Amino acid sequence: MTEQRAPIVVDFPLRGEWIAPNTPGHKTPSHGTDQLGQRYVFDFMRIDWSQPSGYKFFGQSMSSYFTRGVRLDRCFGYRQPIYAPFSGEIVEAEDGTTERDPVHFLRDMFAVYKNAVLLSAKRNHDLRPALGNYIVMKGDQACALFAHAHRGSIRVKAGENVSCGQQLAEVGHSGNSTAPHLHFHLMDSPQILSAEGLPCCFRHYELFERGSWSAVRNGIPGNRDRIRVLD
Repeated sequence: MTEQRAPIVVDFPLRGEWIAPNTPGHKTPSHGTDQLGQRYVFDFMRIDWSQPSGYKFFGQSMSSYFTRGVRLDRCFGYRQPIYAPFSGEIVEAEDGTTERDPVHFLRDMFAVYKNAVLLSAKRNHDLRPALGNYIVMKGDQACALFAHAHRGSIRVKAGENVSCGQQLAEVGHSGNSTAPHLHFHLMDSPQILSAEGLPCCFRHYELFERGSWSAVRNGIPGNRDRIRVLD
């Protein structure tokens, strides 16, 4: 178990408006497990804020999602740029995993369950079925994992040095994903199978409350917070 410590301050890895359905600002472990260094994981997605509840992430009807599915290009966060939250070195950059298109509730839930069971049972070292297209980068204070990227979007390679704010990839729907989103967390080692999660907070973003935006410094979003980062 990771010893409780002060969150590491990093830049927010996306631009525009987002929500984090899974966040350590709501509970830890935020994915319900410490496996793969995920204790303090964030899942960021874009949703339709005109809906009073839930996380509707597409521009079609709910019935479409449960029947024929929703095309990826109708999902709000799909192919949005992902940026380095600090400067560091790329340790892994795995690309080439296909994305399920259209997004379909039952098919995606089955894929997530199957991959989770196989990973747990076999301790399989091939993490691509679970993480999809992913990046691991190492900085001065921590390592970061970015998962489920769009196939063909990863712009970096192992051994490359990157600067804070440099584009790394695009949000996608590969691996254990039920909606296009960014899975992001910090860990104490680039060895994903043995790493322990590290807490982090974001240097600056804005929070929408009571009809207006306000600045947040060194914050951790809650699971219904409407947040944004502008260029």
